[in-house]
Amino acid sequence: MLRSSTIHTADGSTVTIRPHGNHSYDLETRNARGETIATVVMNRDDVHALVDEAAEALTW
Repeated sequence: MLRSSTIHTADGSTVTIRPHGNHSYDLETRNARGETIATVVMNRDDVHALVDEAAEALTW
């Protein structure tokens, strides 16, 4: 199981991934004021695909 993780961006926004039930995860984005911008529920495979694709996109 993935553990909760929060990434803080340069503009003060955050992106948090946290377990949601037994087989899914919440991905929540908040602006610098702490207001929720979006919440997406994803299964484990989708979270891994998102992280893998982001890492690949950042490989120069």
